[in-house]
Amino acid sequence: MLLRTADPFRDFDRLAQQLLGATGTTNRPAVMPMDAWREGDVFVLEFDLPGVAKESIDLDVERNVLTVKAERVARNGDWEMLASERPRGLFSRQLVLGDNLDLEKIEANYHDGVLRLRVPVAEQAKPRKIEIQVGSADQENKAISA
Repeated sequence: MLLRTADPFRDFDRLAQQLLGATGTTNRPAVMPMDAWREGDVFVLEFDLPGVAKESIDLDVERNVLTVKAERVARNGDWEMLASERPRGLFSRQLVLGDNLDLEKIEANYHDGVLRLRVPVAEQAKPRKIEIQVGSADQENKAISA
């Protein structure tokens, strides 16, 4: 189970970026788009990070909070920027993961600008059948007292 943390300032940051031409604010990281779904006993998360080098991506899990950080470095050179619509700088995203996930077995893959995480459901959280024993309550009480 995934719980999404609310960010009331995300829309404000987008508006400021559009109006001011900013590519990110100095004290607030840019948002990275994400998709999440379940495939059987695995939750899959995909983050769009086009133009981000694999070496700049940092994944951390502390308790049940997954933090994804990445950086798209601004290009330096002797030219005049004509349009700047792609955010640069630090990207960050935090997700609260449910207790029913196995955080020790997270797999991460980065290909074509997409970071894909596979988070398996913990064994204790998987549905299982319980065998029903045949016998009377008297037999069970005798077994306990013996």
